[in-house]
Amino acid sequence: MKIAYLGPQASFTDLAVRKAFPDEHQVPCVTIPDCIEAVIEDEVDYAVVPLENALEGSVHITVDYLFHEADLSIVAELTSPIQQHLMVHPENSGGERRIEKIMSHSHALAQCHKFLHKAYRGTPLEQTTSTAAAAKYVSEHPGEKNAAIGNELAAKEYGLSISHENIHDFAYNHTRFIVLHKKSHPLAIEQNKSEDKTTLMVTLPKDRSGALHQVLSTFAWRQLNLSKIESRPLKTGLGDYFFLIDVAHGMDEVLLPGAISEMEALGCEVKMIGTYSSYMLDQ
Repeated sequence: MKIAYLGPQASFTDLAVRKAFPDEHQVPCVTIPDCIEAVIEDEVDYAVVPLENALEGSVHITVDYLFHEADLSIVAELTSPIQQHLMVHPENSGGERRIEKIMSHSHALAQCHKFLHKAYRGTPLEQTTSTAAAAKYVSEHPGEKNAAIGNELAAKEYGLSISHENIHDFAYNHTRFIVLHKKSHPLAIEQNKSEDKTTLMVTLPKDRSGALHQVLSTFAWRQLNLSKIESRPLKTGLGDYFFLIDVAHGMDEVLLPGAISEMEALGCEVKMIGTYSSYMLDQ
């Protein structure tokens, strides 16, 4: 079984894949769309990509690509703890105050905003496709006196020295990763299962007063708990949105099908992205 993930090696997605699929063939990709397209084009069986971080919220490119570009299903969810470290090339170790640029994924930079503002205020920040990509670049360019923000595996993988540990702003820092597949069958994983979930993407009818209230009511009177609701632009004009809805309930024969049918009767377009189990990965 081949599994694509947001690479390169030693990214946080790589860590999640190693824990959940230790015996499978892992294929690193440069971007999240590359991971998704690899499944669509049958280059791999599954893709693992980040969906949401506890500090920075949704990974919008993942959400938007699943709505606008891809017809794939979420078959499992992996929740993993995230620890961010500042790392430098060994040749520059001890001279961190002379760091000329700090590189990492946009979410990682945002997760460490307070530390960076206090310790490296004014130092330029550069976004990369992943935390591991930043670590790889720093490893390959020792003369540039750059630093990367990433995990401990990245420091080990690329031979970097950790100058500051656990620099994320809040202690509870976790990321949700989703496993994508062409078919909608849930995937069982040998990890700590936490709950069953269903993810829907709902587009409201135009110019209908109270449409969102009516949509929420379809879940409320059935006592279906929503763990998340978020709007994203439809990309058709200002004020046009679709809604990403996570339901803390697996697909059954009555409640969820009834809710979907009721929303469609109201004139909504409903796209089910997946019904799946959520797993908590060990640190």
